[in-house]
Parts: sequence; C-alpha cells; structure tokens
Amino acid sequence: MKIYEFKGFPNPARVRIALAEKGLIDETEFVHVDVPKGEHKTPAFLAKNPSGAVPVLELADGVVISECSAIIDYLDHASGEAELTGKNAKERGVIGMMQRKIEAGLLDAVAAYFHHATEGLGPDIEQYQNKGWGERQRNVAISTIHWMDEVLSHQAYMAGDRFTVADITAMAGFAFADFVNLDIPESCSRLRDWRTRVSARPSAQVAA
Repeated sequence: MKIYEFKGFPNPARVRIALAEKGLIDETEFVHVDVPKGEHKTPAFLAKNPSGAVPVLELADGVVISECSAIIDYLDHASGEAELTGKNAKERGVIGMMQRKIEAGLLDAVAAYFHHATEGLGPDIEQYQNKGWGERQRNVAISTIHWMDEVLSHQAYMAGDRFTVADITAMAGFAFADFVNLDIPESCSRLRDWRTRVSARPSAQVAA
C-alpha cells in the first residue's frame, strides 16, 4: 500500500504513528506530495482526493481512502486486533468521541489559528484568511488543553487505560501547537506527564 503525504505535517504524522503501532511501516510505500509548492492541488492528486489534502492511502487493488480517521480505522482493522479504535461497541464509541473532541478542539483549532492568524503557508496557499477567527480558535485550543489535563485526572490515556487513536490525534495536535508556540501550561502537570510518556513510544519517532 501507498501513503501520499508531506512528512512532518500533523495529519500524515497521525497515520505514521498508527502504521508504526500496527507494525506496518515496512509494508508501506510513502509518496511525497509537496504541499507548500501546491502539488496537492494538481489534477493528478485531486483525482485521488478531491479535497486536496494529505494523507491519502492507496491500496494494492487501487482503492483510495482519505481522511485520517478513516485511514487509521482501516489500518487498525486490517492488521490484528483493533486496539487503536476499539475492541467492542462501547470502546469504539468512547474512543471515537474522545478522538473527535481532541481533533476539533486541539488539532483543528491550532490549524485554524495557523492558517488564519499567522502567515500560514504563504499567500500562494492561504488565499483567504480571517484573523479574528484564527485568534478565537487559539482560545478554543487553550480551553481544550485544560480540559484534556482534567481528563487525565482519572485515567492514564485520553480514552481510558491504554493508548488509542485519541492519543495519536493529541500527539499530532501538540506537535502543531509547538510549531505555533502554543505551550502546555505549567499548571497542566498531568498533560505534561502524559506527553512525556507517549513521546517515548517508538511510534512517536517514526512521525518526526
């Protein structure tokens, strides 16, 4: 299988971590898509993903899957027990809920701040910006960070007692937050401890 990506970007990092957790890195061909130069907007790439976003998974039979959550769900179920996305209905519900809250409140919020309230990827890519919206989303991210610290007051990981896709999304969100100089407050000690633990996982090194 192939993964079309721009290495180092948050969403490709999520898929790389999932691949490493599932032991699938060596079975994957990575295809570089030069997003800063607009390669994700070319007809050839848009034929694979009309949304013009990376990553994209292409299977050996030609089937194409885009959107991180869908890609990771496929990977989790295609190889071994589905531990990242949930082993049963209850787990899938809880993990899916937490993953989406973190995706919207942290990763997407930081992305909105980056693309709207900073120079982002430059004028050739950032054809519309709303600085007020970007600043508002920065505040959403800060509120989410404090909520995540509270979540960790009664469990070891974002969705319970083990590492899941919710943690993967949080890892990517904080990597992006680092890039825009949005730090985890000193008062969020549980979240800081969590980040130290997950950053030590071998899969975290694959995403760098």
